Amino acid sequence: MDCFTVSVVSGVITRRNQWGSVLRMAFLFGFFQALMPLAGWLVIHYFQASVEAYDHWIAFGLLAFIGIKMIRDAFSPEEQAHMDPTQLRTQLLLALATSIDALAVGISLSCTGYEALGQLSVPLLVIGLVSFVFSMAGHLLGVRFGEVVARRWKPELVGGIILIGIGVKILLEHLL
Repeated sequence: MDCFTVSVVSGVITRRNQWGSVLRMAFLFGFFQALMPLAGWLVIHYFQASVEAYDHWIAFGLLAFIGIKMIRDAFSPEEQAHMDPTQLRTQLLLALATSIDALAVGISLSCTGYEALGQLSVPLLVIGLVSFVFSMAGHLLGVRFGEVVARRWKPELVGGIILIGIGVKILLEHLL
């Protein structure tokens, strides 16, 4: 949802489709969104024996924290910075910034039964492809409908609620 939101804003700012730039941004968003869960999984996988008794609390805490942050962001006033979303440097920074939360997804995957690196290929591919598609759609919608889309629909709110729900589900499954 972060990729989608940033892509909508990018479309609003540029007000046109520069296909090379749009495809590059969508690729970077998809790549980073798939890379960060892998990084989170690798870090926690090597320390799993130490945290096995607390893994469900870790997953719940991280997902709840990110979910609450997303909900809070949905209601905070937006600041429009002067940026050029067509520049590679800006796109790399946005891809990194929107994917940091995905580290928690990798930690959650490690804590919920993904024990071998091979098991991650399908989830990471899906994460990357969905992020790519959402980024493309967000940019196109941003260009087409401009500020109306960002004002009427709060994707951070929906995404935050879903993340908290997933965290509660993980916690309840391990406690009950």
